[in-house]
Amino acid sequence: MKVLNRIFGWATSSRMKRLEYMMSSPADIQQEVFTYLIEKAVYTEWGKKYGYSSITSPEIFRERVPVSTYEDLFPFIDRIMKGEQNILWPEPINFFSKSSGTTNAKSKFIPVSEESLFDCHYQAGKDMLSLYSALYPETNLFKGKCLAIGGSYQKNFMNQDLVCGDVSAILMKNLPFWAQYMRTPSIEVALMEEWEAKIEKMAHSVIDEYVVSMAGVPTWTLVLLERILEITGKSSIAEVWPDLELFAHGAVAFGPYRDTFKKLINNPRMNYLEVYNASEGYFGLQDRNVEDEMLLLLDHGIYYEFIPSSEWGKDHPKAVGVGEVELGKNYAMLITTNAGLWRYQIGDTVRFTSLAPHRIKISGRTKQFINAFGEELIVENAEDAITKACKATEAQITNFTAGPIYLEQGKKGGHEWIIEFEKLPNDFDKFSKILDQRLQEINSDYEAKRYKDIALIRPKIHCAEQGLFYKWMAGRGKLGGQHKVPRLANSREYLDSILEMI
Repeated sequence: MKVLNRIFGWATSSRMKRLEYMMSSPADIQQEVFTYLIEKAVYTEWGKKYGYSSITSPEIFRERVPVSTYEDLFPFIDRIMKGEQNILWPEPINFFSKSSGTTNAKSKFIPVSEESLFDCHYQAGKDMLSLYSALYPETNLFKGKCLAIGGSYQKNFMNQDLVCGDVSAILMKNLPFWAQYMRTPSIEVALMEEWEAKIEKMAHSVIDEYVVSMAGVPTWTLVLLERILEITGKSSIAEVWPDLELFAHGAVAFGPYRDTFKKLINNPRMNYLEVYNASEGYFGLQDRNVEDEMLLLLDHGIYYEFIPSSEWGKDHPKAVGVGEVELGKNYAMLITTNAGLWRYQIGDTVRFTSLAPHRIKISGRTKQFINAFGEELIVENAEDAITKACKATEAQITNFTAGPIYLEQGKKGGHEWIIEFEKLPNDFDKFSKILDQRLQEINSDYEAKRYKDIALIRPKIHCAEQGLFYKWMAGRGKLGGQHKVPRLANSREYLDSILEMI
């Protein structure tokens, strides 16, 4: 461990210099990335199709190359999965990150190149360690192990020479030896496919390890930590791992879970750091002690564009680069990556909280919203409101989802929520009122529809029994890894199926 400490000391110092350049010269960095990606892909099938040899600027790129969804790229990805190469990217694609959210199949399969592994995901992981060490110089992070909750990993059903899995599983499987040495549980346990058996095995195998940090999705991490407390009979995680100091979390907003984690861990020295690591790339991470705000990583092989909300839904939306974004506006994010995703719309929306350097906050999903009555409620609104209601009533939640109550003759519309509480509100009516009031404060369209109950009545809230969302996800075959409870839907698809279980 002493040798690792010295290595990390040198590496973090060197990397911080590059990060400082990235923060001070974002346009130059992004131009470097853009030029590299275009020149690299000139002789791919995609590059020939769109004349990459004559693309000399981002403006020409935007005019010539269309915005792509997964469904648009699927015919190309399908061919790569069957063994063809040099289609979207010139280097071999041997891995596919399995993700949810497509309309034409149960899962998406995102190409992962060697460049995206090492120059994006692993480099961003090193940056996280560098930035955390700069924030906390007395850290013991390199003296113990990181508890990492990953997904599963299997051969590609179309081509046995290729591998598919959750991005966390692909990353774990290919980690360098020193990183494998610093993580727990064993790779065999971490990559188990059956989620419930894996949680049980993980809980028993990590209890006696010297764990100083954790990384994972908050919802599944909670399941594991609660099981560890059941096995040990301890009242808090601090009694199991006294030197635990960091939880690096992502995939879902942490605000509604923060108080639950603080109570469960019960360590005043505990730090929480948000990361934006997706199947398509590692986009950002928290670089200072400001909740829900992340530094956009501009030099990791990804070229970024942003579609203003006024352009959403158009066949040919106009996009802007990092030099043209404005503070406080919602943008749908486009990425062009070193694995062959070209002007790819990942489905996330972001707001810029700073332009020097570029910091973002995830505001929602382009497909997760409620707009049944023109209220345009996004995930960020819902998570903000539920966090405030929890704080005001000393409540703690495990999960939630919401959708519309449609207008009927003689009845007004509204929103219906299903919330699973770790700790019930001390005043349920107050919780409901604050949730509604906060939504009106932060969303003027919602406020207008709620005015004198003109179009929307006060939200209807159901208290779900503990474990309900877990059972629902299990019934859908969506436990662990890539899978998350949908926060909002513009239909009753999720609401009605969950209500049948209440």
